[in-house]
Amino acid sequence: MDMTEKTLKQDYKFRGRIVNMRVDEALMPDGTTALREVVEHNGGVCVAPLTEDGELIFVRQFRYPYSEVLLELPAGKLEKGEDPFLAGKRELKEETGATARSYISLGNLYPSPGYCGEIIHMYLAKGLTFGEQHLDKDEFLEVEKIPLQKAFEMVMNNQITDSKTQVGIVKTYYLENGKY
Repeated sequence: MDMTEKTLKQDYKFRGRIVNMRVDEALMPDGTTALREVVEHNGGVCVAPLTEDGELIFVRQFRYPYSEVLLELPAGKLEKGEDPFLAGKRELKEETGATARSYISLGNLYPSPGYCGEIIHMYLAKGLTFGEQHLDKDEFLEVEKIPLQKAFEMVMNNQITDSKTQVGIVKTYYLENGKY
């Protein structure tokens, strides 16, 4: 069965610095039409930096939509056309001051596929060396190290709620423990 929906019309309701929002009219597989609300986003990157001592490096930062401080792996948004791997290296350096000798792809994450086109490209970074942070002007965060085992337990106990961070931790945990 072909489940493809075909776009008939696009009506942009908002164009912003980070997202665009539109309402599409789509042709359904059965010939009917439906409205689809879409948030366009250039995508992002997330890096799971693992130290020689088996600790992951996190950042704590205030997240405005939730009005709370979240514990997250270093991450950032992509500029249009930006290479995700290079963006991951940049974000790791900017947010934590770290650079890595090697990177392993942890795959891609679709955080909200029902309405948003964002794709987050994920990497495990190893062989870390540390220098100075280079935070963006509007970025305020604290760096924290947590042992991988404890971070995994924090995900399982719902103490880490950010989806990209949960996935990055779980994939890193399984890779490092030879379970995948």
